Amino acid sequence: MPLYLYQVIEADGSEGEIFEIMQGMNDQPLSVHPENGKPIKRIIGLPNGVTRFTSSQLSNKNLDKLGFTKYEKAGGGYYEKTAGSGPNVIKR
Repeated sequence: MPLYLYQVIEADGSEGEIFEIMQGMNDQPLSVHPENGKPIKRIIGLPNGVTRFTSSQLSNKNLDKLGFTKYEKAGGGYYEKTAGSGPNVIKR
């Protein structure tokens, strides 16, 4: 079940606390806070994009093939390109 964000609408119309609640995807949005009965609205939050990458997916060869440029710290404020088509060296 997805986790939805809701925000309390205070009596003066200002925005109140934000809280999360688990609901089924087919459930109607809530209109009042389940504990205090204040009016609420559902708000859009950032998606949880937790992803696990394998070392082969992040390899220089694969990143280059996918069109990404990767730099690694080389010391002295410089970074050297290890994959991709950007400049060979960049300075921080």
